[in-house]
Amino acid sequence: GPVYGTVMYVNRGNPAGLEVLVDSWPEFKMVLTRPCREVAWDPTDFFTNLHTAFYRDEGTCRALLGNSRTINWDQAFQIQDLSLPLPMLILSPPTLTPSSSQVNPLSAHPTPSCVSHPPALCCRPEKGLRLAPVSPTHAMLLRDTWMFGENSWSLRYLNLLIRHFPSACLLDPEGTPISWSLIDPLAALTHGYTLPEHRGQHHPRAVVGMLAAQLHACGFPVYTRVLPHNEPSLHTLQRLGFHILPGVFYLLVVRPGFAQSQPANALDSAQDPAPSSGEMPRAQ
Repeated sequence: GPVYGTVMYVNRGNPAGLEVLVDSWPEFKMVLTRPCREVAWDPTDFFTNLHTAFYRDEGTCRALLGNSRTINWDQAFQIQDLSLPLPMLILSPPTLTPSSSQVNPLSAHPTPSCVSHPPALCCRPEKGLRLAPVSPTHAMLLRDTWMFGENSWSLRYLNLLIRHFPSACLLDPEGTPISWSLIDPLAALTHGYTLPEHRGQHHPRAVVGMLAAQLHACGFPVYTRVLPHNEPSLHTLQRLGFHILPGVFYLLVVRPGFAQSQPANALDSAQDPAPSSGEMPRAQ
């Protein structure tokens, strides 16, 4: 899940500037990832101050999280995998063509043409539409359509994702994105969205297919998280070949003194509207 994806990115250039901590080595009971000090320079930015945690022993987890040298509880941050439950969905691993059957995608980098995805993802864009990576010039549009976008940190975070991680969008003839998805520092699909006037036309097939090919070619899992009540997005993802994993995924956002020092924003009041069947889940 998130810890696994984060560690893979750390081992492949570490574009988000994260570091990995364990309680002991080589036998460990907890893994914690956190941003390096150079990245977590803004104590109010709970987007960039992103942590993930995986533990086998609750006592070890409590001890590590309570250590001020491990986590700075005086700054705003988030921990993923620890009190909002979110179902996690994963795309079944791709099958390899006979010519690539000896390639282990976890240790090698086959080209996207070597993998075969579920039929629902084998979809070419409609005539007049073009698949492309998301451009930094699209960041304002993505911020304005994100349920977590109305605050002072989200644009900075979205620009980080666009610059350093895979992304995909469908462009109309004028070059405007009409459907898109990003990848976050945890290697998860995030901020999947289709403009309302273009929903119901299966655009996420092409977008997710492009991202799945890139991720699987580099040995990454393809997964995302969805709010429990967002049934349209859950159904859309299942039709694309995703499977809901057992259990739940947890997200803890810590904002010390936030109510006293910052204006209300989308995280305080936004409701997650049920999207049409053509919309991907929004980032959590």
